[in-house]
Amino acid sequence: MRIGLVLAEAANGLRRNASMVVSVVLVTFISLTFVGTAALLQLQIGQMKNYWYDRAQVAVYLCTSVSTTAGCTDGEATEEQKAAIEEQLSSDTLSKYIDEFYFEDHDQAFANFQEQFEGTPAADYVTPEVLNETFWVNLVDPSQAAVLVESFAGMAGVEGVVDQRRYLDQIFDVLNAASYTAITVAAIMLVAAALLIATTIRLSAFSRRRELGIMRLVGASNRFIQTPFILEGVFAGLIGSLLAGGAVVAIVVFFVQGYLADNLSFTFVDLSDALLVVPLLILVGVVLAAVSAGIAITRYLKV
Repeated sequence: MRIGLVLAEAANGLRRNASMVVSVVLVTFISLTFVGTAALLQLQIGQMKNYWYDRAQVAVYLCTSVSTTAGCTDGEATEEQKAAIEEQLSSDTLSKYIDEFYFEDHDQAFANFQEQFEGTPAADYVTPEVLNETFWVNLVDPSQAAVLVESFAGMAGVEGVVDQRRYLDQIFDVLNAASYTAITVAAIMLVAAALLIATTIRLSAFSRRRELGIMRLVGASNRFIQTPFILEGVFAGLIGSLLAGGAVVAIVVFFVQGYLADNLSFTFVDLSDALLVVPLLILVGVVLAAVSAGIAITRYLKV
């Protein structure tokens, strides 16, 4: 096969259908940017789970004077009840699950509340007495929080036991929903890109129908005829995927690391994560374009 002639034919096709090629590039770029964003979101969710799940605590909230739960019928937790709870946490049964625990009294809880809600109306009306005294527990394995929940459920002086991971799960559910939405939009856009590539290749073949007829008459193989059209699709898909890779890197560098990481105390994806996603986008873009173009020209030549 004469490579120079094949490349010249592909370049000629790109020149003749420049507007359609630009459309293919743009659709591929947008769809693969959504794919890259979804991949980054999944990497971000994985990093946040690894970081925050290990730091999630179990809170044993003690009764206050305004508590209404079944274990708080006698009002605020007494010193004897606090001692019983601490003894239970230090017992041989639970100590093997617990890394460390500490007690937060009304004044400490009030100071933390004031710091967290400074400048809000709640900070002006809440008093120390209505805030729960709390035993904060760090577990050796945070996934075993159910052991503590069962141990203190219904115990005198305990208003409730809360595993902080349930709050994290709500955040991760939102992030997962955003990731799945991006994947869905990307899938729809990829289908649109594949159809557009196929249409572009058929139009390119139709505009050169006389040339293709002559090639067939002189005995050119189907492989020789099809290759320039496949290269046209691959070129458009490659440019679109490279633009998408650049967009993903720019999002991480300028938005995630340049803004979010400086303003939020979370661990975020970085440039190394973005560079892991870029080859995937290029592979998806090139394969999608090659397959779409190959199917389109094969069907056209059979007609």
